[in-house]
Amino acid sequence: MTEAAETKQGYKGRVTGVQGPVVDVRFNGTDEMPDMHETVVATTFDKREVVMLVAEHLEGNIARCVALTSTLNLQRNAPALSSGTTLRIPVGEALFGRIINVMGQPIDGKGPIEHTETAAIHRDNSRVQVNMDSLKGGKADIVETGIKVVDLLFPVVRGSKTGVIGGAGCGKTVLITELIHNIVEEHEGACVFCGIGERIREGNELYYEFEQAGILDKVMMAFGQMDEPPGARFNVILTGISLAEYLQRQGKEVLLFMDNVFRFVQAGAEISTLLGRTPSETGYQPTLSSEVGDVHERIKGSISAFEAVYVPADDTTDPAVVAIFSYLDAVMVLSRERTQLGLYPGIDPLASSCSNLNSAVVGQRHFDVSQEVLRIFTKYEELHRIVAVIGLDELSKADRTIYERARKLQNFLTQPMFVAEAFTGRKGEFVRVKDTVDSVEMIVDGRMDEKPEDEFYMVGKLN
Repeated sequence: MTEAAETKQGYKGRVTGVQGPVVDVRFNGTDEMPDMHETVVATTFDKREVVMLVAEHLEGNIARCVALTSTLNLQRNAPALSSGTTLRIPVGEALFGRIINVMGQPIDGKGPIEHTETAAIHRDNSRVQVNMDSLKGGKADIVETGIKVVDLLFPVVRGSKTGVIGGAGCGKTVLITELIHNIVEEHEGACVFCGIGERIREGNELYYEFEQAGILDKVMMAFGQMDEPPGARFNVILTGISLAEYLQRQGKEVLLFMDNVFRFVQAGAEISTLLGRTPSETGYQPTLSSEVGDVHERIKGSISAFEAVYVPADDTTDPAVVAIFSYLDAVMVLSRERTQLGLYPGIDPLASSCSNLNSAVVGQRHFDVSQEVLRIFTKYEELHRIVAVIGLDELSKADRTIYERARKLQNFLTQPMFVAEAFTGRKGEFVRVKDTVDSVEMIVDGRMDEKPEDEFYMVGKLN
């Protein structure tokens, strides 16, 4: 934002029309028109403020705005005032352990947030300043998560974006809280959790899970949930990214978790329809690609993003899902079948993928071991169906060996979680990448063939 924009004076206008969360405000002249994304505040007849963002300029000096709060009781000719600036939120250490809404206002009942610095949520990507120290090593700078299956098959590198797909009860929250716990503890990092269009109950439960795990003081939270207008659900993702960018400027390792990115696209489609734009052939907004791109282009440097992605009707060819997936470096699919078998975390390695899993990033040995693991799991899927019909004893010796090794690998890639200690009674384990690769190589090479598969379940590294 330019200095002129920051010092620009606000101008008075009048509301000329209200269509749900879309409000038209007329200003006196062209010189008084607010800029795009500038905040405009109108007042209802019961003296409540309605905060809006300018989305379009229409003929007759009318600014078409999208409301971030409810437009209930907003009347025609109600007074409105442009702020002269884009939406700014408070940033600083005081936001750790707090929950804010899209406008940066606290919604956790803990009183006002003391701050000395603010940040604009709408920024030109080409002008975003990145701490160059956070870019050292480029794409090959791996962030160790301590979770065996993630480090082995879905390595996280700085600035990478990982999609987490999973329905209710698949262990998505446990996996995410464990990732947050490990990155905060091991890398002295920080976390920003951004709740986009999800249920209020889920946000409430997550807050208390963070508190119970003892990591609340390292987490900043921004929520724009299901009961809020589409403008809040659409823009809260920018609020979360602005918090992450502040932490990045402090030189911290940042984990940004967004739940759920599909709801961001959905809110954009609602706004587009309300603004009267002609939808694309598939019913989504014509600006789908640019909106998804603008958000993902701001996630760089030491910000590692984990994005929950809802797949409508399990259709991975849905245009919104395709637009999101094109920016992801890894996709982790949580399998309900594996979860029901007690294989936590329940990531299905064959349904998932990762572009960071190559020898240039993880090294030749790590790459070779991971490919052998995937080969064994692929063969296991074929043999599993056969065994269900004819039994294990009817397999050839070679097939039986592969089948048993796959079962041991499947058990070994489970892990006792720090955040689940109270439920499982098992002490959490942080396993180094080298130890994971060494242990998996021992199983793959046959050095553990004499051991029963039960000894590999819920353990750390192998001795």
